[in-house]
Amino acid sequence: MPHQPKGRIPSILKKFLMALTGLILTGFVLVHMLGNLNMFLGSDAMNTYAHFLQTLPRSVLWGFRAILILTVGIHVWMAILITQENRRARPIGYSKTESLATTLSSRTMGFTGSFLLFFIVFHIAHFTMRIVFPEYQSMAFHTLLNGEPVYNVYKMVITGFSKTWVSAFYILAMAFLCMHLSHGVSSMFQSLGLRNNKWIKFFNGFARLYGWVIFLGFSSIPACVLLTKYFGFTIFA
Repeated sequence: MPHQPKGRIPSILKKFLMALTGLILTGFVLVHMLGNLNMFLGSDAMNTYAHFLQTLPRSVLWGFRAILILTVGIHVWMAILITQENRRARPIGYSKTESLATTLSSRTMGFTGSFLLFFIVFHIAHFTMRIVFPEYQSMAFHTLLNGEPVYNVYKMVITGFSKTWVSAFYILAMAFLCMHLSHGVSSMFQSLGLRNNKWIKFFNGFARLYGWVIFLGFSSIPACVLLTKYFGFTIFA
């Protein structure tokens, strides 16, 4: 039996932590997308949803944020450790036959993951902190909701995506997220012991479908802003 060096995390634990954090993030992405789709229900629906989140108790809000940050951190850390481990164990001739046994999504997990990490930072700076474009700070993103003054997130989102390169960047990021999920979700089920030879096609298909649903859901918003801007469609008033 191979000796496990002191202080080194067992391979099975690394894969389990990678899968568990992936499961949490996958669930968060779905909930986040469903919340954002309130844009299509109108300004009141979107602003009501956003106001609910903004008025959560600070302990709940920051507790949730802390869990997300910790989850992302562990996920990235495990990804780095597993990648290093796989490179050490990789046969010399592996690179020549790699494309025969793997998909584009699986071969680009490191790239798409790194890109998405950068995107998360940009997304927070863009919509949460609003520091990407300083002029947003001086804009009057306020409205009345049931007679109460609230932050007009509906208008902020439309304004944020009105810059073509920003919308294009978001859509590109969602394409990479689709690729990442298409392989990651399937691998997650395997690491959690749920995927076997009998169910492999089902889980692979589910992962690809899930990736496409997330891509279409998130991308539909910046895409519709651009359709309104360039072709005059009245999608978001």
